[in-house]
Amino acid sequence: FFGSRKVGPSQSKGTQAPPPPRAAMAPKGKKAEAAAEGEKQTSSAKKAGKVAKAVKGSVARKQRKVRTNVHFFRPKTLIKKRDPKYPRRSVDSRERMDKYRIIQCPVTTESAMKKIEEINTLVFLVDIKATKLNIKEAVRQMYDVKCAKVNTLIRPDGKKKAYVHLTQDYDALDVANRIGII
Repeated sequence: FFGSRKVGPSQSKGTQAPPPPRAAMAPKGKKAEAAAEGEKQTSSAKKAGKVAKAVKGSVARKQRKVRTNVHFFRPKTLIKKRDPKYPRRSVDSRERMDKYRIIQCPVTTESAMKKIEEINTLVFLVDIKATKLNIKEAVRQMYDVKCAKVNTLIRPDGKKKAYVHLTQDYDALDVANRIGII
């Protein structure tokens, strides 16, 4: 059942067909044999020369490096500067925080008016992310005045208020008239 196998007429037990005859190689010519032997001799002569050099020279043992530290640091390899073949962005991004976004509006309360008149200070509502340097630069660009210093605070409603102290050369009252808050 399981172990029996059908044997076909070509696969009779015990007899196998003889393998097909191999093609006989043509005999090499005497010149080809002489050339092959000459090549063998030149290559073996080169090898012998190398061996002779090695035997004549003194055998130098490779000196093992003495390690004085238990930590192994990777060897420093060449670090090349970036050399991009094309820009990764087609267009440079524009500065989102421009002077019109930084300074939102002037504050016109009574206390702000008092500061304008008495201590030469303008009061503005500014963007929450604006820094004092940004505010200083924006005021210089928009109103052509020089700031001595800028104080900021964040109001309870989440808006940022900036007190811009002007230098002695500029009058806050004149700037306020130009803006139109007085």
